[in-house]
Amino acid sequence: MSPPGRSHLHFPLGDPVPCDPGTLRLPSTSKRLIAPERLTRPLTAVPGIGAVTARRMGAIGVRTIEDLLLYVPFRHEPPSRLTSVNDLQVGEDATLRVRVQSCSVRSTRRPGLKVLEALVGDASGSTVAVWYNQNYLKPLFDERPEVLVRGSMVRRGGFSSFVVKRHEIIENGGEGVHTLGLVPVYPATGELSVHGIRTALNRVTAEAAHMVDPLTALQCAGRRYLPKAEALLAYHFPRSLKAARRARERLAFEELLLLQLALLQSRRRDEARRYAAVLDPPSSLAAGFVEALPYSLTGAQRRVIAEIEADLTRAVPMRRLLQGDVGSGKTVVAAYCLVRAAEHGGQAAVMAPTEVLADQHAIRLAAQLQPVGLEVGLLKGSQGTRERRLVCGRLTRGELQVVVGTHALIQEGVGFRDLRVAVVDEQHRFGVHQRDALAAQGDDGAWPHTLYMTATPIPRTLSLTLYGDLDVSVIDELPPGRTPVRSHLVFPEQRGKMWQQIRAHVDRGRQAYVVCPLIGESEALQAASAVTTFEEVSQGELAGYRVLLLHGQLPAADKQAAMAAFAAGEADVLVSTTVIEVGVDVANATVMVIESARRFGLSQLHQLRGRVGRGTDESHCMLMVEREDDEALDRLALFARTTDGFVLAEADLRARGEGQLFGERQSGFGDLHVARLLQDQALLVAARAAARALLHADPELKDPRHVFLARAAEERFGSRTHWLDRA
Repeated sequence: MSPPGRSHLHFPLGDPVPCDPGTLRLPSTSKRLIAPERLTRPLTAVPGIGAVTARRMGAIGVRTIEDLLLYVPFRHEPPSRLTSVNDLQVGEDATLRVRVQSCSVRSTRRPGLKVLEALVGDASGSTVAVWYNQNYLKPLFDERPEVLVRGSMVRRGGFSSFVVKRHEIIENGGEGVHTLGLVPVYPATGELSVHGIRTALNRVTAEAAHMVDPLTALQCAGRRYLPKAEALLAYHFPRSLKAARRARERLAFEELLLLQLALLQSRRRDEARRYAAVLDPPSSLAAGFVEALPYSLTGAQRRVIAEIEADLTRAVPMRRLLQGDVGSGKTVVAAYCLVRAAEHGGQAAVMAPTEVLADQHAIRLAAQLQPVGLEVGLLKGSQGTRERRLVCGRLTRGELQVVVGTHALIQEGVGFRDLRVAVVDEQHRFGVHQRDALAAQGDDGAWPHTLYMTATPIPRTLSLTLYGDLDVSVIDELPPGRTPVRSHLVFPEQRGKMWQQIRAHVDRGRQAYVVCPLIGESEALQAASAVTTFEEVSQGELAGYRVLLLHGQLPAADKQAAMAAFAAGEADVLVSTTVIEVGVDVANATVMVIESARRFGLSQLHQLRGRVGRGTDESHCMLMVEREDDEALDRLALFARTTDGFVLAEADLRARGEGQLFGERQSGFGDLHVARLLQDQALLVAARAAARALLHADPELKDPRHVFLARAAEERFGSRTHWLDRA
């Protein structure tokens, strides 16, 4: 039996009819009209919700009645036993229905702590109930109200008292929201309590009847889901945990379906208005490139190249995301794409997020493409005006077929004669507008085929969400001969031995990195800086060795010189910030020391570790740790145990929380009210399949049954054509 005030409303919604939603009529089984415009009213339109509460709720993004209904709980507290005073057991969580007989407030020895004590009783007897720091309740309790109190009986110093966790004053109906049954718990703030959120929600439950359900009756029946209005109420105030789980699943599926529909429709629109030049089949130039490689391509690389070839034969611009763990050989696949663009007279461009990475790409690609007669140009912000004009002029005239650059590639004054292929490396570091700016450089309105690359492992469920409008290829095989990097946690007392091992590696002709999280000192973070560490190690543990410094604030020429010297073996140790995180490839570097390792996320640590182990020698990654808390040590121990980037990516996501994926942006994952990407992986795949099937049968969602589905997808996600923009 449900507790008082928990009776669920039943609205037998059928398939939506093609009419204005403001006058949508329920099936003939109900004479009641629903009025969705009621949900857009401000919270102050609800009796009992004043301007102060509305302002506080506005701070968490809840401004309308609909916002409040969609502000769902993140868990439910299990029900407690409704019992009498006489049947209370010490230590048992219980709920009492009692009347306040008297009350008083007393101070304690602890400064600022006051205790409200009330004598409460029912027909079976009386007991003392205790509230901490809630003396504001005394005027209310002086009226001797009847209350529901939830808490537990404790015994101290021979005296027993009932310590109250939560309570509610019994008024005319609605009691039990805070104390009986499964109690919902919501994200709250310092100014807005969970109690206040529950109270407000209880006042608007009847308004759920006006919620338009975008899912058709057939879709709900197929998955045995409740209509939306019932699901919302069942999630807020469920009769059982099973009912709460099913209601949450139904709401999460709807949300993910809308997202996938928006992504797939966005892709369809792009494909309809964009076209690309169809590339002829590979010629002897592409074959010669593969034959000139000093190694054989892996099976995974060949599979991905075949997928890309299928894209290049279409007039629709390729939009493919290439995932590959560190050292898996993504750059060779990218180089093959550049050759395919250039072999028939077209042009190709590679855009990298940093000048260090652009320099590395230019050097590596020049070595790979020179045997087939292709020159590689370089364009970056630190170049002089004369050099920049020279490169831009050659691109415009078509004299330069391959160019590598930073954001400078998309700045004013840069043009191509016939850009056929664009490669965006570490694409997550660019905003969508920046990525599209390069892709829009095609000639006569044609778009180049675009390959987006990332070495940051992305779980399948995330790739479907973050990049749902892209095709995804994965290189899941490392080249033969690669030895997994061995990782170690190094505590303060072990540092001397660690430096001894590093000196031994360098004495054998190998090289090492020392990575620090900051350029300058920061007492707040208490993290080592590259500048200070460079001074300390070059004069201490590594005195007499050739030590260089690299960080992002150095002049461009100094950064390039330091990296070139280290790559040429002219330095033994490179002390650096995370500018070496991606793209740096020095096979002779076999040891990496990461200072203040707990300051890095697991995925970033994995990227850094990928700078060693790029040859055949055994390599090591040393994580410098203090006596960290257990959570930090467990996280770093997981990193040391596995080299699987996808395992680390999921653990990283779990640790930082999905809502922070886009930093301070109040969109993207922040717009997912119910769904959780890691928790709902299977549901996301099902939503993706359902969206594909819907659009296959009804590409424009013009069927009357899909009117509200189309409208909901557009309102939630469709207006953000570039909702994935992280810039």
